[in-house]
Amino acid sequence: MAGVLRFRYAIAILVMLTLWAGLPVGASAQSESTLHDRIERGREHERVLSGAVARLSTLISRTGREITIVQGRLDDVQADLVAARARVERTQAELRAERIKLLRLRRRFAEDRAVLASQLVAMYKSDPPDVVSLVLGSHSFADLLDRVVFVKRVTERNAAVVERVRTERGQTQRQTALLARLEDKRRDEADAVQRRQNALASMRDGLAARQRTQIRARAARAAALAGTRAGRRAAKRALARLLAARAAAASSAGPGGPWAIPWPIVQCESGGQNLSPNRAGASGYYQFLPTTWRNLGGSTPAAYQASKAEQDRLAARLWAAGAGAHNWDCAGLVG
Repeated sequence: MAGVLRFRYAIAILVMLTLWAGLPVGASAQSESTLHDRIERGREHERVLSGAVARLSTLISRTGREITIVQGRLDDVQADLVAARARVERTQAELRAERIKLLRLRRRFAEDRAVLASQLVAMYKSDPPDVVSLVLGSHSFADLLDRVVFVKRVTERNAAVVERVRTERGQTQRQTALLARLEDKRRDEADAVQRRQNALASMRDGLAARQRTQIRARAARAAALAGTRAGRRAAKRALARLLAARAAAASSAGPGGPWAIPWPIVQCESGGQNLSPNRAGASGYYQFLPTTWRNLGGSTPAAYQASKAEQDRLAARLWAAGAGAHNWDCAGLVG
């Protein structure tokens, strides 16, 4: 449409374009690009962090299950250890009882041996009883039989006592040795169970430490994810504000408005003035060419002769929500 404006508006248009060029359009475009980059990078970072948080959550759950399994084994081993220690204590009690019994037998054996020795000494010092002495010393035949039986009984009793004590002492010694070996065996078993318990406890503690590390790592990544998400949302809000500001700047509002097309185009075309026809015949607020004005159904020969309301209405029809922006040369300057 409009090519060259009248000379009296040339300076105004030049100043207007200079001011428009000085507006932060490039900076805004650069800010918009930067914000888009931030949003995309934030979205990618969120995806990575979300995956890391999910993987760590899976590892934490898996480690928790392993801790539960190890703790169950540890509880079983603890029960085994209690039983093993109880067996050791019972064996030790039996061993103490056998040792006490052995000491008693040894004392009784010593006493019996002393009695037997004293009897042997007495028999050695006295004349050995012969048949004549027994007969002569007996008051009757019955007394003789009693004396013979007595001597025999004493001899047999002494021999039986010594043999019984010797036998019991041997049995007690063997039982004591057996219990001592059993005590060692059961103590070894208890020690083996204790080592198993220590190994499982160490395994459980290691798993718990690993789980705590995983929880801290997940918390750190979750915090980073929250920060990244907050940054992306802030960038989206900033971008929305920027786009809203740009839309507002390109809206129909402006001095003398409202306008049917973006104010910067009106400002570039006519400066917001109802101009009379230029050399090309364009006139009015929107610089309609005569043929365009007539085709749109203008009620006057030229656009500037019509009311602003009619010019707004026909300009809006020509603009067609932006589809007809090519009808204005200045649309390319501010688009």
